[in-house]
Amino acid sequence: MTAATEARVAAPVAIGRIVVPLLGLAVFINYVDRGNLATAAPLIKDQLHLSAVQLGVLISAFSWTYVPGQVLAGWLGEKLNPYRTLALGLAIWSGATIVTGVATGFAMLLGLRLLLGLGESAAFPCSSKLIAQHLPPHKLGGANAWISQGIALGPAFGTLAGGLLMAAAGWRVAFLVFGLVSLLWLVPWLFSTRGMAAKSAAHEALDAPSFGAIIARRELWGAALGHFSVNYGFYFLISWLPLYLVKVQGYSMSGMAKLGSLVYVAYAVGGIIGGQVTDRWMSAGASPNTARKTLTLVTHTLATAGFAACALGGPQVAIGALFIIAFAFGATSPNIFAIGQTLAGPRAAGKWIGVQNCLGNIPGIIGPIITGYLLDGAGGFPVAFAVAGGASFLGVVGWGLIIPKIAQVEWKAA
Repeated sequence: MTAATEARVAAPVAIGRIVVPLLGLAVFINYVDRGNLATAAPLIKDQLHLSAVQLGVLISAFSWTYVPGQVLAGWLGEKLNPYRTLALGLAIWSGATIVTGVATGFAMLLGLRLLLGLGESAAFPCSSKLIAQHLPPHKLGGANAWISQGIALGPAFGTLAGGLLMAAAGWRVAFLVFGLVSLLWLVPWLFSTRGMAAKSAAHEALDAPSFGAIIARRELWGAALGHFSVNYGFYFLISWLPLYLVKVQGYSMSGMAKLGSLVYVAYAVGGIIGGQVTDRWMSAGASPNTARKTLTLVTHTLATAGFAACALGGPQVAIGALFIIAFAFGATSPNIFAIGQTLAGPRAAGKWIGVQNCLGNIPGIIGPIITGYLLDGAGGFPVAFAVAGGASFLGVVGWGLIIPKIAQVEWKAA
């Protein structure tokens, strides 16, 4: 793609004040609905007589469709436009959440987790496409901080409200309530973006780089490895924190819900700080390479140290370290997507994030199963924490070494 073409593409379509907050809310709902199974795990495991391995398979199954769905969503966002693709995805995943409330066994839960993953795969390619298309590089951190808040506060709310609701009324009621409430998001989204969808379609007239061109870039693989390293550790927390707090630390369901939600609040605080620090640093003259690389290297090192403390320390040290890990991942989160959006540029952002998020979410497939086997007798939670720490350190390699420079790729003319 030529420089002149990029210049025409960079001219933004008015996004409106409501769209970015609604994107953050969609991701919030996304993480509430995907995390409900982990919150209900202590109850579902006993009532349906599931082993830790079966529970790990159910948690992992979400990613079997979520991971390849990223590429499909990136492509569909280009063809159908990201506004409509996101609405369709949310309708699918909300329906899957509702039906989970009446699931009767392992096989039915497995099928619904696959459907949930397919629907939720629309969130990040579509939101990244819209953000990159409408905002300059020095504002990407703040916009992605809204997304980061959804990533953090979704599990926090889901763990707290879901845990308390499950303790009072059972896990089935919680799935029915959360799924029905999720559908309400479609009302403000469809109302506020009905005119933007047509404008976005006109804006897509110029060809984006192909998936082949994107996959051929070294920067894509560095970003994917960095994304992988964050997601392994974060998915470990989302998937197993409730079980860890109840079975190892001895918390009740309500106590787990309260403490678990506070861990995610630490993630949310880190997201606000990480997004604002890099944006302000860049506004003061720093390059994206300096600001975003420095922050990601520091936060990955901090998260690795936190996992080591969980593996080696006593109960109080482990609880404190959970907050350190959550804060570090939170501070990294806005920059995961801002780096990909910067490298791709506004034309390629939807496809790029689709591929990056696809590769970066492979931990969602392998992580829960690995952890399930470790918990069933190959070292327990200490070894599981150590493995997550090793995965987190891979981010130093991905962001710091494989990506030579965080700057927009010069795409060849289509």
